[in-house]
Amino acid sequence: MKSLYPYFLKLTLLSVITLLLAPAQRLQAQACSTAQGNRTTYGTNNVWIGYVYTGENFNNYQGYINEGNSSSPDFNEGFGGSGATFNTAGCSVQADNMSVRYLLNQTFAAGTYIITVGGDDGYRFSTNGGSTWLINKWVDQSYNSVTDTVTLNGNYNFELDYYQDGGANQVTFNITQICLGSGDQTIYGANNVWKGYIYQGENFQTYKGATTEGSSSSPNFNENFGNPGGSNTATYFTNQCSITTSQFSARYRLAQTLPAGNYSFTAGGDDGFRLSFDGGATWPINMWQDQSYTTTTYTTTLTAGTYNTVLEYYQDAGDDIVSYTSTFSTLPVTINTWTATLLPGDKALLKWTASDAVDFDHFIIQRSTDDETFTDVATIGSATADSTLTQQYSYTDQFTYNGNVFYRLAMVDHDGTTTYSTIAVLPMQESAAIRIYPTVVTNGQLTVESPSSISQAQFQLYDMNGQKLLVRNWSEFQGIQQVAIGSNLAAGAYIALLSDGQSILTKQIIIVK
Repeated sequence: MKSLYPYFLKLTLLSVITLLLAPAQRLQAQACSTAQGNRTTYGTNNVWIGYVYTGENFNNYQGYINEGNSSSPDFNEGFGGSGATFNTAGCSVQADNMSVRYLLNQTFAAGTYIITVGGDDGYRFSTNGGSTWLINKWVDQSYNSVTDTVTLNGNYNFELDYYQDGGANQVTFNITQICLGSGDQTIYGANNVWKGYIYQGENFQTYKGATTEGSSSSPNFNENFGNPGGSNTATYFTNQCSITTSQFSARYRLAQTLPAGNYSFTAGGDDGFRLSFDGGATWPINMWQDQSYTTTTYTTTLTAGTYNTVLEYYQDAGDDIVSYTSTFSTLPVTINTWTATLLPGDKALLKWTASDAVDFDHFIIQRSTDDETFTDVATIGSATADSTLTQQYSYTDQFTYNGNVFYRLAMVDHDGTTTYSTIAVLPMQESAAIRIYPTVVTNGQLTVESPSSISQAQFQLYDMNGQKLLVRNWSEFQGIQQVAIGSNLAAGAYIALLSDGQSILTKQIIIVK
């Protein structure tokens, strides 16, 4: 029987040779004689050069492609989908079992950057031409991405490698600079102009830069951050960086030198807001919570001085608005003493002391003979300009009148606001025949005495502020009349008057308890 060994040996050798030649034949079938690009040159000006190969490990070079554009190096490449034909500068490849090496030489300003690379299948990214890999996911996988934060400053050779084994194919790149604000965030604005410090994050986490609010004429403002619709995606710019108008916060500072006066401060916001006048140590307005737009008013009396005002605001989501308004009215000048003294020759010596003459202009001395209608006698200017010190004033009025004369001070501020002092009463002439006694009253009773008949007699009692407390009328009065002034009056000085329509008798009495 003929041996079959030589036949099997020949068949085995042919099979081995065929298997060994097959890859070479397959690679030779994929070779591209017209492939362009030298595979080592880096792209510039945000435009990558991507060198494309058949095989998952850069086996056979086919040509180059470009990704990115002059404004951004970001790209998202899908190669036309699984099994598609993808063209390069040279030859086309089937978008399966392929690889690409992307190169980009780029200069970056000093800063912090977020780099995101993704792929299906493997990808890896380097900032130093492939010496080390910042991101390395060189495995078969469904599409996913990896993000890393790096500090860049200067020139870098970026390399992004990608391979595709089969099925879906995609590679992506994105770089974003994290803009961080710099500078002192504790400086206060002045001259009605707030300094505002803006942060990404609801609790002042990432400082983004400064802005201003208010104007030289008024510190009031209403800010909607360029997003009146509350879209949560609008961009608001500071002097350094921008923020996205969702989950951010602001701290506004203003040093205010305020005169003494009555103030109303109103703050508002959507969402939280709070207002302080001592640099944030206390918060008279505190609405630090998620809410629709609302306002809160704080009314107070302030002494003259400088106040470190702080308005803080945060926004969670939805509408963006923060507001501030204030109103002011000066306090009236303070009258410390005010007296009227009768001098010989029908003269009245008027003397007073005053303090807190802030935003104050002048006094007007006014006179009346009926305690109702007053006429101007003289104008006395303020002794100082905007001073809280106590100043002394005096004026002598000559006025002939048979009866009581009433004096008061009208106090006029720079803006025309007028307030009035208490009323001082002087008897310019006394009728000796009529008496009112005793001077010191202990039992709530006064005695009125007239030796002659008085027609249409009237008795009146005033406190030292000029307020009328009691009136008694007699059609005909003669002799002695008891007048009950009551036991509920407070201890102190009072003025009693008795008149007959032509003459007036006044008497200062003292009530004791």
